[in-house]
Formats: sequence, structure tokens, C-alpha cells
Amino acid sequence: MRQRPVRVRLAGVRTSWRTLDDGDFFCPDCGGDRRYRRRAGRRRFVLLGLPLLPRGAAGPIVECVGCRAHFAAEVLDQPTTTRLTAMLREAAHSVVLAVLAAGGTESRAVREAAVEAVRAAGFPACTQEELVTMVAALTSEAQGRIPLEIELHEALAPLAPHLAVPGRESLLLQGARVALADAAYCAAEREVLAAVGRALRIEADEVDRLLAEAGTVS
Repeated sequence: MRQRPVRVRLAGVRTSWRTLDDGDFFCPDCGGDRRYRRRAGRRRFVLLGLPLLPRGAAGPIVECVGCRAHFAAEVLDQPTTTRLTAMLREAAHSVVLAVLAAGGTESRAVREAAVEAVRAAGFPACTQEELVTMVAALTSEAQGRIPLEIELHEALAPLAPHLAVPGRESLLLQGARVALADAAYCAAEREVLAAVGRALRIEADEVDRLLAEAGTVS
């Protein structure tokens, strides 16, 4: 069998990397949560294995510890799967609380629908008493007024860029179903749900359509 000739690289550019920090991220190549190292380096011209002339800085880049792929720093803007799951839970919880605060907790049907929605979102131990207590605490602040736009924006806006349209619509519809558990929407509930739509980047006419459709589901 003929052997391939060994090619000796006489000259080239080599990068010497150093690690700046590390952590967890969502690796696009692996398709899941992985450890990363954020790295920066220096390029040098190498002759016969000896580093000679500097050729400038390299990076910073994000390196996946698993697959060793390199990415731009913007890849860290994507939340990990674990973080995204937590954000979804908190978002659903915030929507339900805002709807309850707007429409009240007197109706047993509304309380039951709210508990069901919060448990499905990832809080299996949630009770009616717990939600009623939270709503009472919220409505007692600022002389009974909740800054809905601020509260909902903080909970939902960071999540919106990472959800497809059906995911954002699903959060809105969860709140709609709670509001409709006892009767038609009241004005305050519509205001809350409109604020949810704005925070989730859903157009106003789409919000109206979704709320109308939610009201026709038996």
C-alpha cells in the first residue's frame, strides 16, 4: 500500500487563545444547553513552528465546550432551554395574576380556571388561596392601581423575541380563558389583555381576533 507523503507546514498564522469567562448557553450546533468558553486570542506568523511576527487580535468568540464550534458573542443573547422554561412559567403566572387583579377573584369559576392555568404552566402546588393572596397584595399597592404596562412588559417583553407566533398567542389565550371563565370580558380585563398583546408584540387587530375566537370556544 502506498503511503501518502507527509506535508510539512513551513509557515502560517497561529492563534493563541485565552479564556475570558465561561458559563451555560444554547449551542446552535448541538441543539441544546452546553457549557461555553468566551475566548480572545492573538494571531502570530509562525515559521517552522516558531511564533514570530504578531498579526493582530482574534475574537472574542464563544466556543462550545461540547462540539468546539465557534460563534459570535451574540449567541449568548439566546436563553438556555432551562432559562426559557423559567421565563415561560413566570410569564404565564404574571398574565393570570394581571387578569385576576382586573376582573376580581369573587367568581369560583375564575379562580379554578386561574389555578388550572398556573399549574399547567409549571406551578403544580398552586392553590386558589395563594392566588387570592397574591392578587390582594398587588391591588393594595399604589392605592389599588397596578402599573399594568410596566409589570407585564417586564415579564413578557424579554420573552417575546424567543417565541414563535403560536407561542405568544398561547400566552394571550391563557389569560383570555381565565377572564371568560365566569362571563364576557369586562373593560378592565380587555385592557389587561391588550397590554399582554402589546408586550408580546401581537398586533392590536390580531389581539381582537384572538379574544373574539376565545369567546366562541365552548
